[in-house]
Amino acid sequence: MPDTYHPSSFSGPLKGLRVLDLSTVYAGPFAAAMLGDLGADVLKVELPRVGDSLRGLPPYKEGVPLWWKVTNRNKRGITLDLRRVEGRELLGKMLPKYDVLVENFRPGKLDSWGITKAWMHDINPDLTILRVTGFGQTGPYSHRPGFARVFEAMTGFTNICGEADGPPLHLGFPIADAVAGLFGAVGVLAALYQRHASGVLKGEEIDCSLMESMFRIMEFLSIEYDQLGIVRQRSGSFSQYASPGNIYRTRDGKWASIAASTQSIFERLCRALNRQDLIADGRFLTNPLRVANREVLDTVIGEEISRYSVEELSILLDENEVGFSPIYDISDIFKDPHFAARNALVRVPDEELGSIRMQAVTPVFCNSPGAVRRAGPGMGQHNDEVLAELGLSPKQISSLKSSGVI
Repeated sequence: MPDTYHPSSFSGPLKGLRVLDLSTVYAGPFAAAMLGDLGADVLKVELPRVGDSLRGLPPYKEGVPLWWKVTNRNKRGITLDLRRVEGRELLGKMLPKYDVLVENFRPGKLDSWGITKAWMHDINPDLTILRVTGFGQTGPYSHRPGFARVFEAMTGFTNICGEADGPPLHLGFPIADAVAGLFGAVGVLAALYQRHASGVLKGEEIDCSLMESMFRIMEFLSIEYDQLGIVRQRSGSFSQYASPGNIYRTRDGKWASIAASTQSIFERLCRALNRQDLIADGRFLTNPLRVANREVLDTVIGEEISRYSVEELSILLDENEVGFSPIYDISDIFKDPHFAARNALVRVPDEELGSIRMQAVTPVFCNSPGAVRRAGPGMGQHNDEVLAELGLSPKQISSLKSSGVI
């Protein structure tokens, strides 16, 4: 794929939007990537020689960081030392060309380099600034370092993960980073809509913290404690709010997840398993009763499911419109016909690996669909191109390289 981007060839509802991504690792870059997926022209900025820390996280293929390829897809990439006066000057030349800036330094770090909100808005009053941090821009913890697991633990999420009689468990994936990235992208879109609707071209400053993003999706935990004094605990794979809902072992040793979250689905499940008697059982008449007696009900459901192979169960429950899925690993996803029909995996050209597959753009826009145009760039891959767009000569660019500014 050619190194040169042509914004006129971009597709998606955000075509024409330009985003400057100064952030590192996952949450901030994920927010910028979401905008890029939907058509924005995104420029990724890394520290010379050091690069983004995400390059140092596995998995790798022949030394090439694979996670990087996805989180920084649809971005051009340059290196720029923002700590130096020359780097700040170059950033100042870029700012008028961009609508959005994404950063995730600790509060005050950019200010210490002279890159203040006032300085940026003096150059470009329309600039929307997304600041993604662990604890937020204010408060007693704001200057603490933080990673996804910190906020998963701090917001009650980790406490409800694990078996009832076991320790809290972290997931094997930094879910808090992804959640904050999504909230950050939504915040940017809301700020841009406000500008458009009000007609006042004033750039917004968005304070997006991993702590508050993760806490927001915990939904009923706070109101349950506030109104009932209940501190929700771990329940293994049992659903916290509906029964039956668990992971069940089939006759052929496979695992299946079943959720009967409404009355009608519960009744259809009972009929599918030829256990209509459970529908009229006084212990299971309503979902609150089923949750209160879930251990008994789950034992019965588990015994019935163990009579079927996973394929037989899939056919049976599909015919009866019961929510169900085998527990997939990634190889199952690559073989699943529905994922294929939805084009949920796309092939992307890459300069280092040739052709790679990754998740498609979501959500899907029917009239102006986004696209994965390229995988994450090499470090400083577009330095010459971007600096030439700013009017720098080859000699000036060479001098910046030799002095370590880029």
